Amino acid sequence: MFMELITQRRSIRRFSQRPVEPEKIEQLVEAALRAPSGRDLMPWELVVVTDKELIERLSQAKPHGAAFLKNATLAVVVCVDAQKTDVWIEDASIATIFLHLAATDLGLGSCWIQMRLRNHADGRPAGEHVAEILGLRPGLTVQAIMAIGYPDEQKAPHPKSELPYNKVSYR
Repeated sequence: MFMELITQRRSIRRFSQRPVEPEKIEQLVEAALRAPSGRDLMPWELVVVTDKELIERLSQAKPHGAAFLKNATLAVVVCVDAQKTDVWIEDASIATIFLHLAATDLGLGSCWIQMRLRNHADGRPAGEHVAEILGLRPGLTVQAIMAIGYPDEQKAPHPKSELPYNKVSYR
């Protein structure tokens, strides 16, 4: 089942306007909360956004690679308390990919929008812009936003023959 799931997973950037049901949102949240973390510190925090106006504002967090978010009916902002652990980037990334895979499993489309090390159009860090919009508490770093919704596009799986096996060596 897992291999089928990762074969079907694709980054979806076009969404229908059908809202994601509360039950599915709860399953997505549970999936992220079940992600492993170093020393089980779980430094991430999630902000679930269904408000269309807020999603529209979040879609302007950086000049490139976020505009498609405005068409999603759900955004999950993955934040982290970087003071909890030195492996916060890895921990937050694992939680984010769990969201991505859970969305696929639930018949939803999703796409990761990187915020860390990206800037807003005004030159400030994009994460600061997001934190301001959402009124996040001080000390939280925005890692990513996951755009989620019912897909309005179909993408075929990447063919196995096109996987970069040249990047694998055996000893």
